Amino acid sequence: MRLQLLSDLHLETEAFDPQPAPGAEVLVLAGDIDATWAGLSRFAGWPVPVLMVAGNHEFDGRDLRRDWPALHGQCERAGIRLLQRQRHIMTANDGTRVRFVCTLRWSDFNTFGPAGRDRAERSGAYFLRRMAAKRDGLELDVAGLRTEGLACRDWLESELRAQPAGGCAGGWDRTVVVTHFAPSLRSADPRFGHQPGTASFCNADDDLIPMADLWLHGHLHCRHDYAIERVGKRPSRVVCQAMGLHHNGESKGFDPLKLIELR
Repeated sequence: MRLQLLSDLHLETEAFDPQPAPGAEVLVLAGDIDATWAGLSRFAGWPVPVLMVAGNHEFDGRDLRRDWPALHGQCERAGIRLLQRQRHIMTANDGTRVRFVCTLRWSDFNTFGPAGRDRAERSGAYFLRRMAAKRDGLELDVAGLRTEGLACRDWLESELRAQPAGGCAGGWDRTVVVTHFAPSLRSADPRFGHQPGTASFCNADDDLIPMADLWLHGHLHCRHDYAIERVGKRPSRVVCQAMGLHHNGESKGFDPLKLIELR
């Protein structure tokens, strides 16, 4: 299967005209597409299926729980399949059954372990103030976000450990994980390195990566494409294909038509 991956387009401020990548069988949107949601309409009539996980900025000034139905409706009208803690199975052109395991995967601030969590949470509070989101009508704070992040982690691990039922219609041959937040410090933005604020962008899901053939994410305004070795299997591949902000020079080197091949 050949995939096109886009994230962090920030169409609420950035000029960008998304175009289908020739040869792609599916478009994956890994969050932070448009904080106003208006730009989601640009994907209406896309020639291949469009799968999306929301990003944190899809909830700027909104409620994580109460506004999910509205975002889902906006995506549905544009022909986008919005997925949160959900499995979706597709059949590639070559007949391969591909399981997409999709969740926003909020930060749980465990990136640097118990010793580093306090500093990570203090740094995360700054980003939450800028986000100005709510959860069940209450201000979204670090504790609330951590609860969401741990729920995503628990679901993700459970789903990745699930085994396909041999020969049934719900089985699969390959697994692709799609998250907004990164699964490893290896995805940290090289401009900033490893600092407490990095825990608001990268989770410590390194132990889960080998359970996937391909892991797609966004959130970092840079590009990554690296491999994690697995015994007796092809390496797991982790890819971030974020555009970022033009005025910060973050879109330099961004190739929106890049094809990612699942093998």
